[in-house]
Amino acid sequence: MALLEIRDLRVSFRTREGVIPALNGMTLSLDRGVTLGLVGESGSGKTVTALTVLGLTRSPTTEIAGEILLDGVDLLRLSDADLRGVRGRRIAMVFQDPLSSLHPMRRVGWQIVEAIQAHERVGNRAARRRAVELLRSVGIPGPEERVDAYPHELSGGMRQRVMIAMALAFDPDLLIADEPTSALDVTVQSQILELLAQLQEEHGMALLLVSHDLGVIAEQADEVAVMYAGRIVEHGPGVRCIGSPLHPYTRGLLESIPHVDGPRSERLTPIPGAPPSPVALPAGCAFHPRCVLARASCRIEVPELTAVEPGHRIACPVVAADVSLVTSAS
Repeated sequence: MALLEIRDLRVSFRTREGVIPALNGMTLSLDRGVTLGLVGESGSGKTVTALTVLGLTRSPTTEIAGEILLDGVDLLRLSDADLRGVRGRRIAMVFQDPLSSLHPMRRVGWQIVEAIQAHERVGNRAARRRAVELLRSVGIPGPEERVDAYPHELSGGMRQRVMIAMALAFDPDLLIADEPTSALDVTVQSQILELLAQLQEEHGMALLLVSHDLGVIAEQADEVAVMYAGRIVEHGPGVRCIGSPLHPYTRGLLESIPHVDGPRSERLTPIPGAPPSPVALPAGCAFHPRCVLARASCRIEVPELTAVEPGHRIACPVVAADVSLVTSAS
């Protein structure tokens, strides 16, 4: 059994402008100890997926349907109180911008202590000692002094390490990292990614790495899931999805990335058009208005994820048929 299974997840937000469908049948699975990279353009539904797994999209104006199974238990059916017991203990999250995630008027040690005491009955001194050890475990120098620092007194990389320390307080089974390096410079990005890989190996946790940076995903992820308009369009081993992508959207993402070692005269090949508005998704395959392989059927039928190789699925019947022909011929 997979650690996390997301089945036909649908999330819609009711606004003054109308109902916005953010997720339109999201299906995904993640095993223990595996790093899964979730990629796609802004607005594809990556962050909504992560927040919904944690129960942070629940509200009177949100409609949620489908299943989110953690070791077979549907998180969507848990009460808010029961979900708070899962959040932090079994699933933790590192958010994109640590400066906005940390309270600016509270010392970082106090914030870690508060997180610890929210789940365990432990005294202030014991919680503080644990906070210092957590800061030490994520590579913050002088944790005995840094524990009393305010967020603005720390660098961006240190603030992100504080967030990681807080997320690891209860040794979770699943760590969700939402664009954990987007606000950092390249050198610090590498350090944070190395830290996440090291901690994952030490703790044996699964890692859901949300990013729009295919370079980061290619380097870190065992598996890759590509999102477009609230759905997964390709899912498989990282070496396949990044090295030999099959879905036209995944190919388009990779072809639009500049290569440092390429010829200076080489022109990028952008994906034509723009992502659709979530309040006016096209019928059929949401990618068909931008797809060079689109057929008449693509304008009518919503494609399902189809296995084209062991562990490799795509939501494109046109490419899937071609792959099947090649496979049968060989």
